[in-house]
Amino acid sequence: MKQLFSIFFAVAFFSLFFISCDNENTTQNTETDTIQKKQMTIQERLDMYAPITLTANTEALSEKEKQSLSFLFKACDAMDDIFWMQAYGNKEELFMTIGDSSVKKFVQINYGPWDRFNDNEPFIDGVGKKPIGAAFYPPDIKYLPFIDMKFEDKLSMFTVIKRAEDGTLYTQPYKTAYKDQLEKASENLKEAAKLTENKSFAKYLELVAAALLSDNYYDSDMAWLDMVDNNIDIVIGPIEQEEDKFINTKLAYAAYLLLKDQEWSKKLETYISYIGKLTESLPLTDAYKNQVIGSKAEVGVYEAIYYTGYANAGGKSISINHPKDGRVILEKGNRKLQFKNVMEAKFNQILSRIANEVIDEKQVKHVKFEAFFINNLCYEIADAFVIKNTVNNKGPVREALKDYYSNINAVKSDILRLYFLDELHTLGAIKEVELMDNYVTFMADIFRSCRFGSSYAQGTANMVCFNTFEKHKAFTRDEKTGKYSINLDKMKEAVKELTKTIFTILGDGDYNAAQELLKEKGFITPQLQKDIDKINHAGIPTDIVFEQGPSVIGIN
Repeated sequence: MKQLFSIFFAVAFFSLFFISCDNENTTQNTETDTIQKKQMTIQERLDMYAPITLTANTEALSEKEKQSLSFLFKACDAMDDIFWMQAYGNKEELFMTIGDSSVKKFVQINYGPWDRFNDNEPFIDGVGKKPIGAAFYPPDIKYLPFIDMKFEDKLSMFTVIKRAEDGTLYTQPYKTAYKDQLEKASENLKEAAKLTENKSFAKYLELVAAALLSDNYYDSDMAWLDMVDNNIDIVIGPIEQEEDKFINTKLAYAAYLLLKDQEWSKKLETYISYIGKLTESLPLTDAYKNQVIGSKAEVGVYEAIYYTGYANAGGKSISINHPKDGRVILEKGNRKLQFKNVMEAKFNQILSRIANEVIDEKQVKHVKFEAFFINNLCYEIADAFVIKNTVNNKGPVREALKDYYSNINAVKSDILRLYFLDELHTLGAIKEVELMDNYVTFMADIFRSCRFGSSYAQGTANMVCFNTFEKHKAFTRDEKTGKYSINLDKMKEAVKELTKTIFTILGDGDYNAAQELLKEKGFITPQLQKDIDKINHAGIPTDIVFEQGPSVIGIN
């Protein structure tokens, strides 16, 4: 059954009307900012990414498992082709217009001629602004004609909106729009399943192969959660929604091909066992707490060997929460996936270097990879905590908060992880590091994330946290050195207050409060920008770019 958002047309009309107004204002500000700031060269843009070879140890794999990987790589490549169609359109036509190899390389990183780390600023003359709906809709899509469409599935996460020759809009299911690529992926997943000795993994591959052709992922998601002892894993399909900034519903295709770290996965299951106690500890009244859904699924630690599609565009995720289907979460939960080798690469190439620039010399010792790793685990736990319905009969939270939902939900996950870290230390669950290590490492990580810009929900969320901490004097900044120190007690107080504020906004479905919070705190202050500029001038990359593929890990 296709997943549809149950939005009444009247609600949708007003929702999208106000979104339209907000987007117009955002557009004007962005244009002004672009005029004022210095245009970056292509080389400067490329220097924002540190090249990383995405290797992994395949010695524990059987010969059949290694053979199956070759088919899984091909299935992932199909997701890459589809995402190009969703993010830009015809990539071959685009590349034919580019003669400069450096420009072509940067286009490949961004899956189009718009810089994802600079608010989708165009870096090729004449291409214009990125359409608000990417290529999920006609580039000239308007809200009122969209509302007037008679197709109920226009709100589906699995339909593309197209324009007929007579100018009218119509819907096309993903399974039709991307038929050739999906069939290619499906066939390769089936071939991999034939070689797979793990029965539960083989079952999942068969089901997800069928799901790609039907746009129904319920059965494959449930089967994926049943897997516990597989050495190879793959998350594949339409799984990310941030690419659609028109109505924030269309899902982008992506793929993560992974090798499971069995030892670390078992070790981290300890944290998951505390979910019940973490829910009880929330600083909320019962009315709000009763609406909180916390996943009880296990955590998995992996070595990533291939990212494609949205997963590979711009910034690279170090962890994800999957699946995101609310039905699956209610019935079985979900799983938190930590990509340990990618995390280590970002810590060594970026975060540790940032810490030396912005964290006080007496506290920089608290910036540790173990803390970074646990922080991100707790982020995935926090991300799985959702308030599905409002407490005041406004309906689903997502519909009530409309275009602000993604950013507010990202703030929720960011601040809730810090709250959980405090609770887990109190419960004695975290033994590898001190709470101070977690908080100082997070503070350094804010500077890393804020460099992504406001086009990423995570960057906006970090800005809200940073400005809240500043208001509560949770940190001090030495004017002479420009370095920051954490006040642990005040940090704990700020974390608790923002946690309560965010859950109240979510529970009330308070659109105005969400708008006010993001307007008041979801931006980079002039002083913070100066510190970020200091990091940029130090030559520290913003993120990483992969050298990856079958040949990198020795698969023919």
